[in-house]
Amino acid sequence: MPSSSSNAEFLHQWRHALAPYNLGYKLKLTSQLMYRDFLERLEPYGLTPFHYLVLCCLWEEDGLSTSGIADKLKQLGATLTGVVDRMEERNLVYRKRDPSDRRIVRIWLTDEGKQLMNILPSIGAETIEKATTGISKAEQEAVLKLLDQIVLNLL
Repeated sequence: MPSSSSNAEFLHQWRHALAPYNLGYKLKLTSQLMYRDFLERLEPYGLTPFHYLVLCCLWEEDGLSTSGIADKLKQLGATLTGVVDRMEERNLVYRKRDPSDRRIVRIWLTDEGKQLMNILPSIGAETIEKATTGISKAEQEAVLKLLDQIVLNLL
C-alpha cells in the first residue's frame, strides 16, 4: 500500500489535472455560476440563456438556417431544434423554408424577438459585470483571448 507521503507527491505532481484545481473544472464551475445568475435575470422574461444566444445570432443575421445558428453556437442540431420550437411557441421567431432550396429552413425574428434586442443585452452585461468585478478590462480581454485559443485548440 502506498504511503501518504507518496500519495501527496503523486497528487502534487498531477494537481494541474485534478479537480477542483484543473482548468476544465474551473471553466465548468464558472459557466454554471454565470448561467445560474443570467437565468435568474432572464426569469421575468420567461427565457433561458440559450434562448438569448439564439436571439443574439438572429439579431446579428436574421434568417439564418438552423444549421447556421448551430455552427455559430457550436451546438448539435437536435438541441437547437427544441429551443427554436419553444421560441416559436413564444412568438419570438418563426420558421420559413428557403425559396431557393426547400430543404433549408430559415429562422426569422418576429417583432417581439426584435424588440428584445433593446432589453436583453443590458441584462447579459449585468451578469458579466458581476462576474468580472475587480478584473481590469485588459485582464478580461486577455482571458477572452486565451479562451478563444482553447476553443480553437479543441475544435
